[in-house]
Amino acid sequence: MKKPLVGAFAAALLLAGAGAAPAVAQGDVSAQDNHSATPGKAATGSTEAESLGTALDEVLGKGKQKPQAVDFAGTVALSNCSGSVVRTPDAQPGDPALVMSNGHCLEGGMPGPGEVLVDQPSSRTFDLLDASGAEVGTLKASKLAYGTMTDTDVSLYELTSTYEQIESEYGIKALELNAEHPTAGTAITVVSGYWKKTYSCNIDGFVPTLKEGDWTWKDSVRYTDACKTIGGTSGSPVVDDATGKVVAVNNTGNESGEECTVNNPCEVDENGEITVRKGINYAQQTYQMVPCVGAGSKIDLSAEGCGLPKPGAVAGK
Repeated sequence: MKKPLVGAFAAALLLAGAGAAPAVAQGDVSAQDNHSATPGKAATGSTEAESLGTALDEVLGKGKQKPQAVDFAGTVALSNCSGSVVRTPDAQPGDPALVMSNGHCLEGGMPGPGEVLVDQPSSRTFDLLDASGAEVGTLKASKLAYGTMTDTDVSLYELTSTYEQIESEYGIKALELNAEHPTAGTAITVVSGYWKKTYSCNIDGFVPTLKEGDWTWKDSVRYTDACKTIGGTSGSPVVDDATGKVVAVNNTGNESGEECTVNNPCEVDENGEITVRKGINYAQQTYQMVPCVGAGSKIDLSAEGCGLPKPGAVAGK
């Protein structure tokens, strides 16, 4: 697991000991407009050649806008982890907003194998970030709607604010959960609200079973080598660069090459063969939770298509 950190001060000491400093948002966001006018170039009317070229580009599909660079808007910082305000495709503006993070980031400690928490009291707070990574407000939970480390590693907090209240007060929209299974090769960005830092890479593939200590996760996302996530990035949304939708939640990585120990997950294939990939990091898919969120942001584990484990689930089954 990407170890939960005890406050920003402890996290800063951790990085300082490693010879690094906490990242600042401005240095990590690559959202500058690449279509800005070149300084010093006089504005002129389009020539016939330029107009013809533009028309040809449009016919060939080259005139389409490129996807916007992924930024921090809608992400949050927890006391020990990262997270994001998320919504399903069918969520309504007046629904209570949801914050997603990892199950191992819960304020009450890590759930045991097979443990599923539903509708637990919580007054946890979250620092909401804007596109640049600046903290613009504090959101508060009304309850822990769902949390587990069985089959997946996720927590969903229901907030005291609705989606429209957050957008009206802060001008920030929730990140949408993609309802479809992602594909290998997809360009992604892991967005850490805790560190105000982003990590860009691709989905390298999917792991049938990922084991770490006493926990087992299914169909996990494996990143390519470029996403060097660290402690405190736990719970970060994994965003599809092309759509801007969330496809997974960042949760772990093999730190020292050990086999199946805490902070050193191992991959287990369909034949039971174990593979250890030192330095490689992982996430848990989120498409399977979309059918579980019903009207009013209520969690319905019996809903058709809901892929989240229910209370009483048997770990690894």
